[in-house]
Amino acid sequence: MASSSGNDDDLTIPRAAINKMIKETLPNVRVANDARELVVNCCTEFIHLISSEANEICNKSEKKTISPEHVINALESLGFGSYIAEVKDVLQECKTVALKRRKASSRLENLGIPEEELLRQQQELFAKARQQQAELAQQEWLQMQQAAQQAQLAAASASAAQQAGSSQEEDEEDDV
Repeated sequence: MASSSGNDDDLTIPRAAINKMIKETLPNVRVANDARELVVNCCTEFIHLISSEANEICNKSEKKTISPEHVINALESLGFGSYIAEVKDVLQECKTVALKRRKASSRLENLGIPEEELLRQQQELFAKARQQQAELAQQEWLQMQQAAQQAQLAAASASAAQQAGSSQEEDEEDDV
């Protein structure tokens, strides 16, 4: 992708994200690569424009952090007022998702069990699991020992049978 200012190459929306949005929005339409590139550039420019304007509004209100209100005011001042209703809907969605995440992360806090008790229970479970693992390893070792003993006995009996068979052959040879 060629750009007149070399540093702007780092400041673009990932092409894969744009491709996904195009595919979801227009599933039955083929879009040429140069058209996709144009959409990436337009999106990037739009974001630069809105964020620059929001930054100016933020600075005028003597704030250090751009807030959603600054972005909404930037849209209005740049003539994109028709987007504001949808932007507010998306903002509300984002707030809802963030709230759900915070609630999910605070579940441990809502259990009413002190962190020390949870840690003690965790260590107890780990110790129990280690004990079970040790018992399992002991059982496997005993089974291997038994199998080795059985193999040794089988080899000894086979050897004894072979020796008995060879001594019988010697006795028969002596008789002949």
